[in-house]
Amino acid sequence: MKLIKLICVIIFSLFTIVYALQYIESSAGLETPEFEAGRTEVEMADIDSDGNIDLLSIGDHGSPYVNTMEGNVMVWFGDGNGNWSAYVTSDTSLGYGGIAIGDINNDGFMDIGYGMHHNWADNDFGDSILEAALGDGTGRNWSPWDDGISTGGGDWGMFCTDLADIDNDGYLDLGANSFGADDGIHLFINHGDGTWHQCFGFIGGNSTMDFRFGDVNADGNTDYVAAHQFGSIYLGDGNGNFSLADGNLPPGGSMGRGGPSLGDVDNDGDQDFAFCNSSGGIEVWTWQGSNIWGDFSGNLPDSGPFSGTQLYDMNIDGFVDVAAFGDSTITVWSGDGAGNWTHETTFYTPGPGDFAAFRVGGDADHNGYPDIVLVGEEGDSWNPINHLRFFKETSVVGTLFVFPIYPRGGEAFYAGSAHFVDWTCGVPSGATAAIKLELSTSGPSGPWSEITASTPNNGRYQWSIPIGISSNNCYIRYSASTTTDTSVAITPSSFRILPAPHVAEFQTGSIMYPNIDVIPSVSVRNILIKVATYGLDNARVRIFDDCGKLVRDLFRINGGGEFRIFWDRKDNWGRSVSSGIYFVTLETDNSQLSKKIVVIK
Repeated sequence: MKLIKLICVIIFSLFTIVYALQYIESSAGLETPEFEAGRTEVEMADIDSDGNIDLLSIGDHGSPYVNTMEGNVMVWFGDGNGNWSAYVTSDTSLGYGGIAIGDINNDGFMDIGYGMHHNWADNDFGDSILEAALGDGTGRNWSPWDDGISTGGGDWGMFCTDLADIDNDGYLDLGANSFGADDGIHLFINHGDGTWHQCFGFIGGNSTMDFRFGDVNADGNTDYVAAHQFGSIYLGDGNGNFSLADGNLPPGGSMGRGGPSLGDVDNDGDQDFAFCNSSGGIEVWTWQGSNIWGDFSGNLPDSGPFSGTQLYDMNIDGFVDVAAFGDSTITVWSGDGAGNWTHETTFYTPGPGDFAAFRVGGDADHNGYPDIVLVGEEGDSWNPINHLRFFKETSVVGTLFVFPIYPRGGEAFYAGSAHFVDWTCGVPSGATAAIKLELSTSGPSGPWSEITASTPNNGRYQWSIPIGISSNNCYIRYSASTTTDTSVAITPSSFRILPAPHVAEFQTGSIMYPNIDVIPSVSVRNILIKVATYGLDNARVRIFDDCGKLVRDLFRINGGGEFRIFWDRKDNWGRSVSSGIYFVTLETDNSQLSKKIVVIK
């Protein structure tokens, strides 16, 4: 019979011995394809759902096939021990740039978004500087899925890319920063059917390419951080609009604040900001609200060799730490949640060591401690060559354990939105674990409802939060199971799930099904649409103009219920519609109902 252990995160932190972190290089298989030089982006993700993290990139200046064999979508499949085997997609022509991984069409397979400098292809896969493509679960085959993604005149190139649910509709959206100069920042809303519209963006300004989504002010809406001349922190409103929130941060200079990252360093639920200053030192600032930031840098070095930061709980003690890379130097400082930082380790790569890419968080060997991947320039300083290197933490697992990474408590999420749940899990040698996730909306004692019955132990699950949930007392329970053992951990403190902004609440009453009702004439921004779809497997709400032309694919409903949906009076391309007559249509498998509405500006 399985031994079942309940490990509360706080108890785990108190009774687990946390020692100085040590890393060993684990780069076997990363020698090919050979890189060239310059910036790139490498991400850790389990692209083939085998439970082991893989590495993905579209390469540096040598991609596609400029003095090297690197090109297109490159995957280094992990074996669970820190060894890698390379696969380069052969039928595409992607240039070098940045990459992001997530399930953009909600079919259960990981997909990609990517920005690039070289868009030399003569087909839909690689002919634009910002694109998205669907995966089939193998990490080897990709299908373009990016109609409507266009950077509005930018032609120099995009780069670092990320995915998040900007508008809280359950689909991951896309954002990217430019390659160096001029092309700016661009964000796109995913309609869930292969089409997109731009919700925010601008042309111009210098950048150092970095871009990352997060929730800085813990309001449930996606924000972003970027290394850009025009500013670092932009807060989102959930409708695709963003506003600068740099507040009293120190000046960023002509290239922006370098190597930025987000993480909750003070455990209050919002995400704080780390970056490299112009002297190569490390700064950490905490969000105080109302565009006010507090300096949390403490004893971190105010100068040094660093070009990139990462905020992550590297020693799994419940407090976010700082990792940094630059000039052949990798350093980790552990945090205590109060602004004090302890040097954990420093190690080096061969020189000259210029920063090209840096990421932490994946656990290649399942020892429960986050690992590090980087790309640095090495060799002759007059003709350096990039090298992709992986470093795994060296601790040995004695007993199965699972540890929540995100959410940690204090965060806010909207019902109906998509988010990533992150954990780390230490598994004794020779064993394999699966993860079960459950949600309580009534506190840490439950009752519990299933999020997923079993998912691979790869450290991440993409969660579509059910519509109809609203609670300030939410917890996730993580259960890691092998054939002989089970370990359980619970989110250390509560997080919030807010009523869905697009489907605000379940309705009750004796409405006949299906049914649709719309306020007949409005002059406000959002138009309320009431929909009832009990007994139906799926339905969609769409907006047409009085000539029968499709204006907006507004919402898809999977499963029956009674809902309130808000239309922001925008079309599929994010443009505000003009005054006039429109028809709101509810389409089901067996019927189609329409209601006329008059839009008044």
